Amino acid sequence: MTEQKQQQPQPLSRNKLLGVAGVGWMFDAMDVGILSFVIAALAVDWGLNSTQMGWIGSINSIGMAVGALLFGVLADKVGRKQIFMWTLIIFSVASGLSAFTTTLTAFLLLRFFVGMGLGGELPVASTLVSESVKAEERGRVVVLLESFWAGGWLIAAVISYFVIPADFWPIEGWRVALLLTALPAFYAIYIRMKLPDSPQFVVKAESKKRSVFQNIAEVWHKKYARNTLMLWILWFAVVFSYYGMFLWLPSVMVGKGFDLISSFKYVLIMTLAQLPGYFTAAWFIEKFGRKFVLVTYLLGTAASAFVFGGAETATTLLISGMFLSFFNLGAWGALYAYTPEQYPAIVRGTGAGMAAAVGRVGGIFGPLLVGSLLAKGYDISYIFTIFCGAIIIGVLGVIFLGKETKQTELQ
Repeated sequence: MTEQKQQQPQPLSRNKLLGVAGVGWMFDAMDVGILSFVIAALAVDWGLNSTQMGWIGSINSIGMAVGALLFGVLADKVGRKQIFMWTLIIFSVASGLSAFTTTLTAFLLLRFFVGMGLGGELPVASTLVSESVKAEERGRVVVLLESFWAGGWLIAAVISYFVIPADFWPIEGWRVALLLTALPAFYAIYIRMKLPDSPQFVVKAESKKRSVFQNIAEVWHKKYARNTLMLWILWFAVVFSYYGMFLWLPSVMVGKGFDLISSFKYVLIMTLAQLPGYFTAAWFIEKFGRKFVLVTYLLGTAASAFVFGGAETATTLLISGMFLSFFNLGAWGALYAYTPEQYPAIVRGTGAGMAAAVGRVGGIFGPLLVGSLLAKGYDISYIFTIFCGAIIIGVLGVIFLGKETKQTELQ
C-alpha cells in the first residue's frame, strides 16, 4: 500500500495545474492557428479553389467531432489524465507528418487525425481542471485555462508571419511551420509523470463499472435533458461561427485586397485582442455569472462580425477584427467553464464530449459554407451575416434553457 501511494503523482497546486493543462491547450491553439495560415499558403502553392480550401477546415472538424465523442466517453472509463496525454500525442504526430504530404488527399487524411486529437483533448482538459479546483474559483480558472488558446494563436501568428513566407529551399515555409507543431508530443511525456488525475474521478469508482451506453443515455435523462439541449444548441452555434470566420481570416483579408504577408500581420494584431477578452471574462464570470458572460460576449461577437464582414477600409477591418477576437474568445472561455458544470462526475466527460462533438459538426459546415458561397459569388458581408444569426440562436438557447451554475459544488 505504501509503495502504491509513493507511485501516485502528488496533487498539483491550482497554478501548477493551470500551467500544465494550459500549455497543452496552447499547443492545440498553435496547431489550429497555423492551419488557418497554411490554408492561405496552400491555396497559392497547390492552386486550390475555395471549395477545396473549405474542405481542409471541415475535415479537421470532422476529426474533432469523432475525437470529442470517443475520448469524452473514454475519459469517464479510464480517467481524464490518460486521455489528455494520448490526445496530445495523436494530434502532435499527425500534424508533424502532414508536413511531408504532397497531395491534398494525404493532407486531408492526416488533418482528420489531428482533429481527433484536438477534439478529444479540449473537453477532457476543461473537465479535469473543473474537477480539481474549488467551486468559488472554478469558473475563473477554466477561463484562464482557455486564455492559453490566445497564447497558442499568437505563437502560430508569429510562426506564420516569419516562417510560412520565408524561403527554406527546397522546403516550403508552411512545411517547416507544421513540423514545429509536432513538438507537443514531447510535452506529453512530462504530463504522464507530473499530472495527477481528477480527484472526483478517482473517488467515483462506480463510474468505471458503468457501460458507455449507460453514460450516453444518462446525458439525455430527464434530469439533464434541458441542460444537454441547451449545450448542443450553444456549442453548434459557437463552433459553426468560429471556424467559419477564423479559419478564413487570412484568406478573407487577401480577398479584400491585402497581400498574404500584410494579412498575416493584421491577423496577428487581431489575435492580441484575445488576451483582454479572456481576462475580462475570467473576472466577470465569478462576479456576474456564466450566463451573463456568455450572452454579453456572444452579442459582442455578433455585432463585431457584422461590421467586419462589411468593412472596406483597413482601419475598420482591423478594429472590428480586434473586437471580434476580444468577444468571441471571451465567450469560448465561459463556454468551457459552463459545460462541465451541467453534469455529475460519472458522466461529465461523456456529456462534455458529446456537446463538443455536436459543436464540431457545426465546425464542419462553417468553413464549407464559406468556400461554397464564395465560389458562387456571394459577398463576404452576406456570409458573415449568417454567422451573426447563428450566434443569436446560441444566445437565445442560453437565455431560455440555461441555468446559472456560478460557485455551485460539482456532484
